[in-house]
Amino acid sequence: MALTRRDFIKILGAGSAAGLIGTGYANRHSLFGQENMYEVPKTGNARILHVTDVHGNLLPNYFREPNVNLGFGDTYAQLPHVVGNNLLKEIGVKPGSPEAYAFTYNNFEDLANKYGKTGGYGQVKTVLDSLRESAGGIQNTLTVDGGDTWQGSGTSLWTRGADMVEACNILGVDVMVGHWEFTYKEEEVLKNIGFFKGDFLGQNVRIMEDALMGDEYFAMTDKYDGNGLFDEDEGLPFKPYVIKNVGGHRIAVIGQAFPRTSNANPQKYFFPDWSFGLREDEMSELVADIRENEKPDAVILVSHNGMDVDIKMASRVVGIDAIFGGHTHDGMPKPIEVKNAGGVTVVTNAGCSGKYIGVMDLEIKDHKMVGYNYKMLPILTNFIKPDAAMVSFIDKMRNTKYDKNVVEARSSAMSNNKDRLGKTYDEILTEKLCTTEQTLYRRGNFMGTWDQVLVNSLREEHDADFAMSAGVRWGTSVLAGDTITMEDLMTNTSMTYGETYVSEMKGSQLLEVLEAIAENLFVQDPYLQSGGDMVRMGGLDYTIDPAAGLGERISNVKDDDGTPLDPNKSYKVAGWAQVGSIGNGRLMWDVAADYLRKQKHLNLTKVNHPTVKGVKNNPGIENYAGKLL
Repeated sequence: MALTRRDFIKILGAGSAAGLIGTGYANRHSLFGQENMYEVPKTGNARILHVTDVHGNLLPNYFREPNVNLGFGDTYAQLPHVVGNNLLKEIGVKPGSPEAYAFTYNNFEDLANKYGKTGGYGQVKTVLDSLRESAGGIQNTLTVDGGDTWQGSGTSLWTRGADMVEACNILGVDVMVGHWEFTYKEEEVLKNIGFFKGDFLGQNVRIMEDALMGDEYFAMTDKYDGNGLFDEDEGLPFKPYVIKNVGGHRIAVIGQAFPRTSNANPQKYFFPDWSFGLREDEMSELVADIRENEKPDAVILVSHNGMDVDIKMASRVVGIDAIFGGHTHDGMPKPIEVKNAGGVTVVTNAGCSGKYIGVMDLEIKDHKMVGYNYKMLPILTNFIKPDAAMVSFIDKMRNTKYDKNVVEARSSAMSNNKDRLGKTYDEILTEKLCTTEQTLYRRGNFMGTWDQVLVNSLREEHDADFAMSAGVRWGTSVLAGDTITMEDLMTNTSMTYGETYVSEMKGSQLLEVLEAIAENLFVQDPYLQSGGDMVRMGGLDYTIDPAAGLGERISNVKDDDGTPLDPNKSYKVAGWAQVGSIGNGRLMWDVAADYLRKQKHLNLTKVNHPTVKGVKNNPGIENYAGKLL
């Protein structure tokens, strides 16, 4: 049974929400006459507000946290590689509570039906305004976005990210960095940056030397008011940092884009003039230079490295007070304090899909940070009245009609869908495809039920023996028994390179692919990881030993009938989202939509969960649906 607002207040009670909800709110009325459940009294003198990895989700949604997030070596049993009941114990949260619902997968369906959806930019805006007010005014706050915001929904695809740019402006984002933001064409990226009212930073992005030697790049940046050419001599397309006055204190904010953007996405097609890298040495030099010449009161990093990479960087780079991270979608209810040669750096991550807001109050004294207080607030949609201006914008944008100028794909043959012409975005996205027997989710190192839908549809579309789907972490959930809409599907598939394909692969080649991707995921040095989870395989079962070395992790590979993979046999393998080439098959969302329409009531009779070795006692895995050895 769903909770009423009165029930919710009774459950939380003053002081019973583990510090997530401001005390005394039950007798207070502020925003729009509602109880201000998200009032957080300021404890420092500069407040940093953090959102990240929204992935185009302007509307409230369900998002199931992972039950598999394995860590090995230095990351074993360390946040964020702790899930479920172990995580509840780690953070001192009671099972069945609103916080348990927000931070774990535990009893997801029951608690989702009880507490409702999370996120929604209307609700996020309301809470941010409340947090600014309780800090004494917007002049005492800084709002940062960790990237992966301008991509991930049908409307962000069709507007080429422009809907999210305007939403960020309404939200009041002061600083942001990027990753999927770069998967629109360079000119579209520069256009979006031009309309963004905050600072778009990237200390680790460089202009390719060939671009600096010609005239075309300079002509493009001139067209967009110099965006994309911050420093020609240093080859910097974007500002590496900015100084912000927060509560009368000078805060240096450095921006770090996803270091492996060029490896993980189609560089030649989308951003041929830019290169990306971790660039730790340059980061150290920049921090030292800022400290010496700018004399800031604090230095913070807005990062899209991912949690493990941020933790390693924090241990090696001296002078950063706090890192506000993104990319790995880790809902971090408490920060990690990382020791380094200069002291301590605080590392945080604020989840995804608009589900949380991170709030850090910095205590600054004598021109240095001497303390902090951190809370991560789950955005429980049903108990927050949405901001009227944001809702108005979203409604107006969704009533835009799909026209011939919409670009959906790299392939000219599929760049515009005539079947959608003349319909509003809302009409397209609210189409009911079918109902589902199982909860559909994506997060987890190895497989999700949403991914099984995609690989099943790929195999059917291309008459393939097997299918592969990239282990991306974005995508909202659908509860068992609910209706799957086109919007739900688009939040799991919308990207600018969604073409599908089928190819011939020998069994030995497929095994090499599995080993390479497992190495990317489980290599113990975070600097060598490219992000994402294990490729999702349809029609194929295998055993994986994550702690083993390169080339030794994958074994016992069989098809759904139990026949071993023949290394010398050729198989038809379907997939989507190719980086190095453009598939000639239909777009992933259209393939999957047709598959779901046929189902009427989806029932996944088999999910290709791999068998996992050596992790039975690992706190990063719980209630695994496959076998554990």
